[in-house]
Amino acid sequence: MRGLPRLVASLGGIGFLRPAPGSWGSAAVLPLVLGGPWLCLAAAAVLTVAGLWAVSRLQERDQDPPWVVVDEGAGQLIALSAIANDPSLLQVAVAFLLFRGLDVAKLGPVGWADRQPGAWGVMLDDLVAGGLAAAALLALRAAGFPWGL
Repeated sequence: MRGLPRLVASLGGIGFLRPAPGSWGSAAVLPLVLGGPWLCLAAAAVLTVAGLWAVSRLQERDQDPPWVVVDEGAGQLIALSAIANDPSLLQVAVAFLLFRGLDVAKLGPVGWADRQPGAWGVMLDDLVAGGLAAAALLALRAAGFPWGL
């Protein structure tokens, strides 16, 4: 069963793309935004559960190897869930950049989550980064950011 956890953790092998496997993992889920916020949240939940299962079965579960990108997929989907139906390319780009920036910088709660042990530590930093990106996107929408540019 070693092959299936590796396949799930790498999002079907996407995690082995170079350079920047985390960005590839985040980009892979972007088309799901077309299904709307609820699909993004449901897919994030599925990837979270599948990711926890897969990562907990890896020898590298305490190291968060770069090829494990199921966490990036789940976090990116949380960020995308803050975009209203009928998203613009600008909204998707901002969601991607906010999520990736927060995930890479690991500031504040994202850094704390990254330091947690085991499969939860691997997954949690990206889930927190996705939540923070979603909050920022909702704040931009509430402030009347001109998404149609």
